[in-house]
Amino acid sequence: MNPLAVQLNRLSLNNPVLVASGTFGYAKEMTAFVDFAQLGGIIPKTVTPLPRAGNPPPRTVETASGMLNSIGLDNDGFDQFVAEKLPYLAGLGTAVIVNIAARTNDEFKRMADVLNAAEGVAAVELNISCPNVSGGIDFGTNPELAADVVRTVCSAGDLPVIAKLTPNVTSVIPIAQAVADAGADAVSLINTFQGMAINWRKRQPVLGNVLGGLSGPAIKPLALRIVWQVAQAVKIPIIGVGGIQCLDDVMEFLIAGASAVQIGTANFYNPGLSNELVKQLADVVQQEGVSNISELVGTLRIPKRD
Repeated sequence: MNPLAVQLNRLSLNNPVLVASGTFGYAKEMTAFVDFAQLGGIIPKTVTPLPRAGNPPPRTVETASGMLNSIGLDNDGFDQFVAEKLPYLAGLGTAVIVNIAARTNDEFKRMADVLNAAEGVAAVELNISCPNVSGGIDFGTNPELAADVVRTVCSAGDLPVIAKLTPNVTSVIPIAQAVADAGADAVSLINTFQGMAINWRKRQPVLGNVLGGLSGPAIKPLALRIVWQVAQAVKIPIIGVGGIQCLDDVMEFLIAGASAVQIGTANFYNPGLSNELVKQLADVVQQEGVSNISELVGTLRIPKRD
């Protein structure tokens, strides 16, 4: 038996290490650095029903222990993705989880219908939480709207559905519960935090879109907190995302309650990290004396208070 195999309801993965949407391109760009077949799965950059030019530059800026990005879902559109990108991705020997975004339930449904009929798709991840586009977080900040999207996509077929949720709300728990009740197989926690950078000498924002999404090590404590809180309240598998750059980071997310993780910003400065982490996790299973990595999920012990 594979000691790193994980089960996220209907989605089976060879190991819990995924690469996050928007940080890995369409995989072909990473060929020189990554053995794709060794990954738990690949989540290519978000695709939308029609092509998008994205936001005006500058689109990224480095921050202390992180990065602000305001790409704006720049992509060539869903039809071209299915025709030109998906066949390549499907041949990489690992799970392909297609990340989709749209403005209406009907648009989500059309894409989900096509993906359910396509070869080589393991699951669908719903980007209902992008902070960098107009209206991009509307679905993800409202439990009822988020649930409606999940139900719509689930009705398209048997593909597992993952909802990627935003931290830019008072509490993620009601939204996570809503998408779980609507049939989501898992939730990805978290997408980026909305932030900004300012050039004070010019009295101007640095990013062309003014605001952007903060990612990287700076957000890891916040992401861990949300993963732990949701794990206590919602009985649905969690994919932890936010600032992971080493084995200890991965294990912190697993112990907090995540069943799998996504590597994001670290792909930009250490593109081979995901492969390294898979090898290191195999060692952890032996060292901890468990038969499967899932036995360590959610084992955080909170000291009792007098």
